[in-house]
Formats: sequence, C-alpha cells, structure tokens
Amino acid sequence: MEVFINNYIFQGKDVAVHTDGQPVTSSDMATVHAKYPDADFYTERANELSVIGLGKDDTLSEGLEWATVRSKFATMDDSHVFNMARAKALLEWRRNTRFCGRCGSKLIESKAFTAMECPECANQIFPRINPCVIMLVKKGNKILLARHAQRNQDIYTCLAGFVEAGETIEQAVHREIMEETGIKVKNVKYFGSQSWPFPAQLMFGFTAEYDSGEIKLQPDEIADAAWFDRGNHPATPPEGSIAYKLINSVES
Repeated sequence: MEVFINNYIFQGKDVAVHTDGQPVTSSDMATVHAKYPDADFYTERANELSVIGLGKDDTLSEGLEWATVRSKFATMDDSHVFNMARAKALLEWRRNTRFCGRCGSKLIESKAFTAMECPECANQIFPRINPCVIMLVKKGNKILLARHAQRNQDIYTCLAGFVEAGETIEQAVHREIMEETGIKVKNVKYFGSQSWPFPAQLMFGFTAEYDSGEIKLQPDEIADAAWFDRGNHPATPPEGSIAYKLINSVES
C-alpha cells in the first residue's frame, strides 16, 4: 500500500483515531486493509488522501478507537477539516455511484478527473454536492430554535433545509422558514458555510430577523419550535457544526 499524508478509516459517522487522539498512519491503513481486503478503499493523489470505509460490524486494530467526525471537526484547523470532509464525502459518493444513470453500464474511475466514467456511452459523473440552507432567526433578544421530528434527540437547533431546483439560496431561506414555522423574515444575511459530508451537504448559514407571523409547525418536519433567550434555552448541537456557531456566535 502506498504512503499518503492524510489517512482516514470511516464507519458510519465515525472516524478511527489512535487512543491518544492522533490520526491513523499509513501503517494502520495497511493493517486494516489486510484484515478487510473487500472493504471500500480509494486514494486521491492530488490531496494525498487514502481512505477505507468499514462495514458496521467491522472492528478496529488494537490501539485504535472510534471518534465522531463532528467532534474532530471541532478541534481541527480548516485544512484538516477540508481533507476529512472531502475524504468522507468522496467515500459516500463512490459507494453510491457504481452504474451509469444513462445506459446502466458499470462505471470505471476516470484517469483525468475526480469522476466516474461510463465505458459504453462516455457519460461522466462528478461528485454530487447537495446545497442546503441553515438559519438562525432573531426576534429582539430571542432566537428561534426547533426540535426536528425525524431525529431521535431532544436537541433544539436552527431551521434548515435543502435548496430546491431553480431557487437562489436566499429564496430557500425564506421558503424553509415559512414552511416549517409559518414565520416571515427580513434582513437575511449570509453568515458562513460548512461542508457536511453526511452524505454530501454543503451548508450555507444565514441569520434573519423576524418580520411577522405566529409559529405554526410543519408536523412531519418539526416536533416543536419556540423563541428562547440566548442564555436560557434547551440543549443545542455541540461544537463541530455551523449550527453551533450560529447559535453561539456574538456576530449572529
């Protein structure tokens, strides 16, 4: 196995690290690959990536343990976050991109691009990125937080949703807030972005000010939503996500 600088072993939303928190090495990669030769594996020379994707029942070698990708995002600098996010996103894309959507033939890896190619019809498929918006709505000194119906957690967080075909991201902000809570907003301002490779989201963060309306929940999406004081609210997402930054940043 070739030696690469950035080595990652993933299992679901977890990444392998040494028990002291240090990243895995090329030697660790070789050991795990020998143990699970049929596991998903790929390299990308341009970013010095070497990646293994293990199954849910596969176990790590002695001296390694699992940490959540989110927790590592909270402690790494931007360059390392980029490498890990790219590694995870490309792993999921490769797992889900095996056959041509045009003719059904089995795809092969492109020699020129980070892409898959169809040997029969020459169709090229590049990594998919799903644009999403995530918003912190403010009303005076209060912020709007919601508990999502499809998550088995008592966590309150920002409203969020996918950008639909034909929309600008600003239009998506207004639509998602209105659909999920019945609230109309104004003064929408860009806050920042984050790659969220679960499996391929690119989150665009915004703040917005309350304009009008009363909270009316979209029950299949939102279990509860309310206005909270910044310093007195239920449990919110931990560090490592743009939701955490929106809720806790003085700039928002």
